[in-house]
Amino acid sequence: MKTASAGVNMVFFLPEEFRSPTATEQPTAQLSLGSAAIIFEKPADKKYRHLRPLYDKGFINGKPITRMMVDTGAAVNIMPYSLCRKIGRSDEDLIKTNLMLNDYKGDPSQARDVLNVELTVGSKMVNTSFFVIDSQGPYLALLGRDWIHANCCVPSTMHQCLIQWNGDEVEVVHADETCDISMAEAYF
Repeated sequence: MKTASAGVNMVFFLPEEFRSPTATEQPTAQLSLGSAAIIFEKPADKKYRHLRPLYDKGFINGKPITRMMVDTGAAVNIMPYSLCRKIGRSDEDLIKTNLMLNDYKGDPSQARDVLNVELTVGSKMVNTSFFVIDSQGPYLALLGRDWIHANCCVPSTMHQCLIQWNGDEVEVVHADETCDISMAEAYF
């Protein structure tokens, strides 16, 4: 497979008549990560798959956690106070803050405090700070750009996976598919 590079960050699509026969038989895109490359195949038969949120599962301080939503639109990481208690943390473990966040309705809401934890997704552990809030959402933890950038990963809602470096290796962490069923049951 030939790769091309340009000095401009842009996406382009070669018209059908200029593509090689192999390119039209198996549509793929290649992401070059230095010495490693990731191939994205065109999703089959799942027209609106990219509209699903990306949920991952992992461990917070060694405790298994599901329904961690990876959200590129969120600047910070958020954890409900109920999860803080579930993982065995109390008010003494929290760091005071006066940060205001917008809640699900867009209304300003005071963050309760900050909690520093060891977050493991796939086989990679990253020390992560969560803003603890008093409300609940459709997830147990929200991983925002703060964690995405600290983890040096590429989330893909289209492919329902997370691509991350773990040392010099590239790891693909597939989404927690069990969330589709549990989330549907929660709303209907």
